This record gives sequence, structure tokens and C-alpha cells, in this order.
Amino acid sequence: MQSIIKISNLQKKYDTLTAVKNLNLEIFHGEMFGLVGPDGAGKTTTIRILCGLLGFDSGEVSLLGEDIKKSKKKIQNNIGYLSQKFSLYGDLTIDENIEFFADIHNVKNFKERRDELLEFTRLTPFRDRLADKLSGGMKQKLALSCSLIHKPKILFLDEPTTGVDPVSRRDFWKILSDLKKDGITILMTTPYLDEAERCNRVAMMNNGEIIAVDTPQNIKISINKVVVEVVCSPIRKAYEILKEKTEFDIQLFGDRINIVINNFESEFPSIEKMLIDEGITIAGSRTITPTLENVFIYLIKEAG
Repeated sequence: MQSIIKISNLQKKYDTLTAVKNLNLEIFHGEMFGLVGPDGAGKTTTIRILCGLLGFDSGEVSLLGEDIKKSKKKIQNNIGYLSQKFSLYGDLTIDENIEFFADIHNVKNFKERRDELLEFTRLTPFRDRLADKLSGGMKQKLALSCSLIHKPKILFLDEPTTGVDPVSRRDFWKILSDLKKDGITILMTTPYLDEAERCNRVAMMNNGEIIAVDTPQNIKISINKVVVEVVCSPIRKAYEILKEKTEFDIQLFGDRINIVINNFESEFPSIEKMLIDEGITIAGSRTITPTLENVFIYLIKEAG
């Protein structure tokens, strides 16, 4: 597989805070790669370094076989970047925003490409509308179109669906899937672990460090644990009992509790008895495949 992004021992500090700690990562051509983690994990800092927008203290970064420090402009001509915040011009129309970005990237005959992108993102009926008058999902589609006008080889997306409604999120993911078919390498950050499931590979990041990197499926298998989903009442009391009286990783999801254990047959009966003895009514229980959220919380707890 062709390496398209390579990061070796990357470190970035802000005064006394180390935002990125000795990060090593390799991303291959045509991958959709997810960088996931909570706010403050170092995801945006990493993206901005890769885009040449932010310097770093030590390590090496290369994209498309070029060193970011030596060939920043050449690299930037071949990448697209969609930042966390909508940063286009609200007093320009959709068409005018895309034209502006075509000018920035020195794309001369852009009109056919613009029409393709508007059709692709289903924005054609709204092309004369001011950007300020667009919904959140439409703004993200416009920003994506602007980042694609120069046909980049790598697309960086920093939390592209944060604050976007569920229907627009689904549309956005359909667009990304189609882009991947065209051979574009996509590196995205997201706090949504359900979204990360759609990526070819995922790096879980916490406190500036990568704590796991692999396919979503392999990461879920790697902890070698069983998750028991318990539906019971009162749910909050059950959660507090388990947190206080057991060493298991306990996670509360709505009307059910997830308990991460080693073995269902040997460990769950005692958990069930404890809850019943405390007056908890158990409506049902089942073993489920660990989610990335289960794994991430478990890994953070183990690291702590």
C-alpha cells in the first residue's frame, strides 16, 4: 500500500501544555481514516500541522512523499481542508464562494467543476442563495465543495458533522463514501464514535497520545472483553450500586447499563444477584459486541 501521510515522533507544545506527544502514524492512499477522541485530545492540532497551518516542536511530517517544512506550498496545492467552524463568506452566494476558492487555488476553468460539485452535494437549486441564509448542513456541503474545487489528493475534515442535523449527517457521509470511491484519501476528526465505525481505520487519541490504531473491528476485538447490556429499574440506582461495589467498567446508556467483564458465565451471575438483593428489577440482559465507545472508555480507564 502506498503511504500518503507519514508522521514520526511528532510533538507540539503550547507553553506548558503538550498538545501532541510523540505521535507516530501512517495513512495510506485511498483510506478513509478517523482520528477520534474527546475535546482537547490533540485532534485539531494534528490536522492543522498536517495542513501546514501550524508549526511543531519536533518530529517529522511528510505528505505525498514531501516534507511539510520543505514543501509546504506544494503540499497545500494538493490538499483540501474543512475546518471545525464555518469560515466562508456569508455575504457571498454559493456560486460566488466556490468561485472565490477557485481563484485562491488558481483554478481557471472552474465552472464545469463547480456545477459537478453542486450536483454532487445537491446544492444546485440554492446556488444563488447567500451563505448566511443556509442551514448548518448546507453550509457544511458548501464548505466541502469549496475544499474540493481544485481536485485535492487528500481531504482533511475537522469534525465536519458537529452541530449538523441527523439527516444532513447521513447525506454528508454518503458524499464522503462517493469521494472515497474516486480515490481521494480522507482524514477526518470526529468526537462521534458511531461515525468512526465507517472509517477504514481509526486512531483513538487522548491527552495528545494515540492509545489504539487499527480497523474498528480489530480495535473492538483487541480488548478481549464481553459487554453485558442490562435493562433494569431503577436504572440510576443500579448504576450507582455497580460503580460503588464492583471494579468493572460500567457505562450508562439511556435505559440500559453496559458492563464490561471478562466472562459472562463466571461473572454475571454474581452481578445479577447483587442487583436483585438491592431491590433492582432486571427486565433483561444480553451479551453484545463492544462498541468503539465501550473500548475507548475502557482504554482510558486502563491508562489512568
